[in-house]
Amino acid sequence: QVQLVESGGGLVQAGGSLRLACSASRNISAITFTGAWYRQDPGKQRELLLSTNSDGTSHTADSVKGRFSMFRDSAKNMMYLQMDSLKPEDTSTYICHARLYGPMGPMYWGRGTQVTVSS
Repeated sequence: QVQLVESGGGLVQAGGSLRLACSASRNISAITFTGAWYRQDPGKQRELLLSTNSDGTSHTADSVKGRFSMFRDSAKNMMYLQMDSLKPEDTSTYICHARLYGPMGPMYWGRGTQVTVSS
């Protein structure tokens, strides 16, 4: 079992930047197939923002293209979401996700961290 915990959320003004971090309860760097960031608003479907796979494939949602990026620090067993040029519509709960071993491997989710962007 793996617990993922997000941190770094908070209140930021429009146009500002924020970096979210995701830590895992045990070292999963070598066995992570997919690392991803989602966001979700109450009553709405979870939105995939960015993902990277160990096979080299990746995805970036149009809504955050050119503004958000993600990277992993394997040595620290951490995953980050860098958010720049934030907009009020980016206000949401941000959730990290990991799938281990392969495309059909077990999935784990964090509980999320709230980001609020003021206009």
